[in-house]
Amino acid sequence: MSKTTGAGSQKRRTLPAGSDRPEDEWLPVGKLMTFGLQHVLTMYGGIIAVPLIIGSAAGLPGEQTALLVTASLFIGGLATILQSVGLPFLGSKLPIVQGVSFAAVATMLAILTGPGGDLNTVFGAIIGASIIGFILAPFFARIIRFFPPVVTGTVITAIGLTLIPVAANWAMGGDSSTDDYGSLANIGLAFLTLAIILLFSKVGSATLSRLSILLGLIAGTAAAAALGMTDFSNVGGGSWVALPSFMGFGVPTFDVAAIISMTIVILVIKTETAADIIAIGEIIDTPVDRRRIADGLRADMLSSAVAPLFGSFTQSAFAQNVGLVALTGVRSRYVVAGGGAIMIALGALPILGQVIAAIPMPVLGGAGIVLFGTVAGSGIRNLKGVSYEGNMNLIIVSASLGFAMIPVVREDFYHAFPSWFQTIFHSGISSAAIMAVLLNILFNELKAGNSENPSVFAAKPVRILSPTDLRDLREGDVFVDGRFVDCDGEEIPLVPDEKVEEVREAIDRGEVTDTSQVQMIINGRDPREATPKGSSEAGDDDAEPERAAEPDQVVADNGRGGH
Repeated sequence: MSKTTGAGSQKRRTLPAGSDRPEDEWLPVGKLMTFGLQHVLTMYGGIIAVPLIIGSAAGLPGEQTALLVTASLFIGGLATILQSVGLPFLGSKLPIVQGVSFAAVATMLAILTGPGGDLNTVFGAIIGASIIGFILAPFFARIIRFFPPVVTGTVITAIGLTLIPVAANWAMGGDSSTDDYGSLANIGLAFLTLAIILLFSKVGSATLSRLSILLGLIAGTAAAAALGMTDFSNVGGGSWVALPSFMGFGVPTFDVAAIISMTIVILVIKTETAADIIAIGEIIDTPVDRRRIADGLRADMLSSAVAPLFGSFTQSAFAQNVGLVALTGVRSRYVVAGGGAIMIALGALPILGQVIAAIPMPVLGGAGIVLFGTVAGSGIRNLKGVSYEGNMNLIIVSASLGFAMIPVVREDFYHAFPSWFQTIFHSGISSAAIMAVLLNILFNELKAGNSENPSVFAAKPVRILSPTDLRDLREGDVFVDGRFVDCDGEEIPLVPDEKVEEVREAIDRGEVTDTSQVQMIINGRDPREATPKGSSEAGDDDAEPERAAEPDQVVADNGRGGH
């Protein structure tokens, strides 16, 4: 695919009059749709997973879950076109694919399982929070500083961790009231799906690797069908072509606590989308200013506000498609718009949603382990770039993740609290976000009163060396790859404390003239039994010299000892 970006293909590309921006390149229609389809396939597994999760948690029958899937595809296509083609004040006009965000899953599940929560409460929370996010879009560049990597990395990690129990429940069958819940067959099918996904991720083909989730779902479902563990009886019923219906699931319910909880997630989603807009600008080498970010965020929030009216959820930029742009070098935003058109077409095919809804829960569980684990891994990757020296960032991460896991490991932890409090804090993601933002403000924004020496939990461990440790070090001695080496490149053995005096006395008596003899003393042998290197005394020709100590044979005790 990347070959199409070479000099030979540049002649076949055109830019509209008056534009020199690489994202405005136009390719032949055939290539636009081919590259667009690749974008759809790259994010397909992610976009269908969320409606399947929420449909299952809401207890919807298969045909209604299928409607959630097709609605998510349809709205995702519209949102992608709005983001890439754009309208005045709407859309970044960059090659960015929009789709249902994973970031809101944990909060939506918390609303569903909270007091008085149902699917319409979820829809109402998304609409209310998205309107707030739309209003904040122009000012987000100013408040984005309250969401540095230590906050967003913590929140993303919490999202993945809090979803792992969902994957485990699916792997067991998804319905604890059934007789086969947790059976060996269900869990075995989940592990088979996981193994297939990992296998496709391992193979040399980059295309198969990128499609590993989708191929794993297909292969796992085929195995389930062969074992009689899936039901396709509902596939093919009703119309084959239909558009998502307006308020097909009823009128949204607006609950203040649910909206507050979802607003926290919306701020995280906006942070991710802003980061993706900046990243794609750097990848395709085009300028991205504050106005462009605001336009992109407005499109993001408008799509999220409209989506629930047709049976879909929060929309955000898909990071994996940002990576695909970097991989292929295809920078045209019209390619992504072509992918959006394909998504709209798929969303108008109810039979496609019916097929997807027939995927067995254990198959989804196997895929969920990878999907949700990847989300957590992405958060950990973000946290890797955070500095933990001379500050309290470790406390921020630790306390926030601990706070996130409380409702996961003990669902009844907040049952004595008011219902509005339960709705907000029953979600691990909301708990983590609130704690991370507040602690970041407390320690990194309001620095007055901060100790010059961070607490023992955050400070870098203090190391000391005594004169005894240093007295034998000489000019040129260095520590390389876990070994002390002198200026001549010879290894300096590390000696356990209890052997230091014995070795020193042997050196003073002239019994030790070679480093290999030091290892003999450590091993409890007489060093005089060995012949030092370079010895040419008569009668030593047949003696087998003692091997020099290998690095892994050298014994150290907390880095101390004579040399």
